[in-house]
Amino acid sequence: MTLKEIATQAGVSISTVSRVINKSGRCPASKEVQDRIWEIVRQTGYTPNSSARQLKKGDPHADTSRCHALACLFARVEDTNTDNFFSPLARSIEKEAFRHNYILKYTFSAFDIHHPGTYRLISDNHVDGVAVLGRCDKQLLKFLKQYFQYVVYAGLNSLDARYDQIICDGYQAAVTAINHLIQLGHRKIAYIGETEREDRYRGYLDALSAENITVYKGYVSNVTLSSEGGYLGAKRLLEQNCDATAYFCPNDMTAIGAMRAIQEAGYSIPGDISIISIDDIETAQYLIPMLTTVHIPIEEMGQMAAKTLIDRIEGGHSLPMKINLPFYIANRESCGPAHPLRPREELD
Repeated sequence: MTLKEIATQAGVSISTVSRVINKSGRCPASKEVQDRIWEIVRQTGYTPNSSARQLKKGDPHADTSRCHALACLFARVEDTNTDNFFSPLARSIEKEAFRHNYILKYTFSAFDIHHPGTYRLISDNHVDGVAVLGRCDKQLLKFLKQYFQYVVYAGLNSLDARYDQIICDGYQAAVTAINHLIQLGHRKIAYIGETEREDRYRGYLDALSAENITVYKGYVSNVTLSSEGGYLGAKRLLEQNCDATAYFCPNDMTAIGAMRAIQEAGYSIPGDISIISIDDIETAQYLIPMLTTVHIPIEEMGQMAAKTLIDRIEGGHSLPMKINLPFYIANRESCGPAHPLRPREELD
């Protein structure tokens, strides 16, 4: 596969393809065009030929070794193509790896590791290392140790394992989100999301406890982190006459579902109920109202994960590294001052 053939398939110029895959200077291509180019790269197995470029420039030390390969394991999601947090994270890893003469050879989900086709890919293991995206359990960690020599983890929950970890602290992000609501006068704050082994749920509980705010059982809805989970979780709370004036969701997709349920019930956001979440996916700023959320640096997490894994593979470091990346609140429209929640019978 050549740059010219990729350009033809993508319907763009060769120079645009070159800028995208080599990340040289400012790239004029839109996100849609860049994603299209990377999808063609992935499907066709195009590999960067850095040694050819070096030889062309007359570099006598050009590296003629093979192009190295990485894999990505989605630990918490089944659909590796449509997830709004981990898919962009994997794309960022792929782009950064490409700059170092590595390709992302394949991606797979923890839900598929026992499928014959996926298991064959893993057992053949023609990759140099794997990036694990999202928290995984002890059984999966044991599996990784058996099949992969080099592993990096990227996510919001710390991992109890001696692997390199790129973290944006979900616990502290949750504490920050809850404190934002408290500063707006909210003391009745509900939680919609997963509760078991979840740092963001711990952050929710601890932030309220620090302000001597009681967490009632009826304020917590334990659901999967998805738009459907958020919708069902919020609907359940409202049907049980939960009087919370604010809702916290561990990720944006859960908040999007919760927003729909709140609005369907006749409440306004943020006039009646405020809502805040974590991630800051692209969709968050296009909702009505725009979603207030804790911004997680997904692009930078992917870049750092790729750099750290490649450095590990190439012998740059041997001790397990844990790198914490910063976050901030993207303050938009879905949070406002606390007001007593109107009874449902008073709604239009």
